[in-house]
Amino acid sequence: MIPNRLALVLAVPLAAGLALPFAGLRANRIAAAEPVWLWQALGAPAAIGIALLAVLTVMWGRVLAAPALAAWLALMGVVAHRLTAGGPDFARVSPGAGFWLGAVALALLLADALAQRRPGPVARLTWLAAAWAALALLLQGWGHVSILQEYAARYMTFWAEAQRHLALALGSFAGAVLVGVPLGVLIQRRAGWRGPVMGTLTAIQTVPSIALFGLLILPLGWLATHVPMARAVGIGGIGMAPAFVALFLYALLPIVTNTVAGLRGIPASVAEAARGMGLSPRQRLARVDIPLALPVILTGARIVLVQNIGLATIGALIGAGGFGTFVFQGLGQTAPDLILLGALPTVALAFSAQVVFDALIDLLPGARA
Repeated sequence: MIPNRLALVLAVPLAAGLALPFAGLRANRIAAAEPVWLWQALGAPAAIGIALLAVLTVMWGRVLAAPALAAWLALMGVVAHRLTAGGPDFARVSPGAGFWLGAVALALLLADALAQRRPGPVARLTWLAAAWAALALLLQGWGHVSILQEYAARYMTFWAEAQRHLALALGSFAGAVLVGVPLGVLIQRRAGWRGPVMGTLTAIQTVPSIALFGLLILPLGWLATHVPMARAVGIGGIGMAPAFVALFLYALLPIVTNTVAGLRGIPASVAEAARGMGLSPRQRLARVDIPLALPVILTGARIVLVQNIGLATIGALIGAGGFGTFVFQGLGQTAPDLILLGALPTVALAFSAQVVFDALIDLLPGARA
């Protein structure tokens, strides 16, 4: 079987993954890593066998992409167990450049295989659930890998920060939807308001996130100082309040823009038929306009949710918590594994949110006409 072009391109990073150090062995958390190649960890025969399987994966990538990626992740656990067996208690194994290159190449190969199959929305949701289940199972064998050791040392803190991250991202997202959709409807009906509203929201988007967090500290701090009720509900100059407000403001533009675009895309004949049926403007909005514009509105909502999940990481700089806590702690301690403990869940959540929203959009009647 002749491999497709993408498989041939991905053969380069996959080969580099086999040629570069697969892992790094450290005597403790702060010691320098000693590079370890696959042939050193598993022996030459096993390394040759893995290389042959990699060639077969490139040749029949669409069939073997999923099991090959699962085997690659499991291989990291096997290597870590072998390298730490009989060693000091504080020894740890970090994934090396070879592992990451191979994992990325196989993940892209799997994505291409799924794209070629064109699975429906239900199938994509099923694949996503299966991927999470498989990942949870594979990580059970990563007990000697440094990222999981960082997680084990911060188990309770990790899940507390995960809840804060989700509360910040989902809460600001929900607020933006509740405000942005009615605002989009309003400026669609009153064209004179469109320029000032869209100009203001666009200007907010141009402000860097860290700068916006900083700009909100003073007014929210003043509010907490002079309004007891505000302080009682948790509003303050630092913490979740300024991060929540900043994410909410960033999220408004995509929601409003897509609401206006969805409403403007409704055929004039449909609007005329609704008026001919005697529907009032409010009835027409609820029964005709919003349902027809919903796929476009949800597209904006998808952009907002993925954006908020990523931006919520920066909120840790002002005490908002979330996965960014581990990212910035890792940067301060020069601990790459701690950085990954915060970064990888953020990426996984953003990817999952996109898949879920894409499936929901496809499930709408007439969404993919």
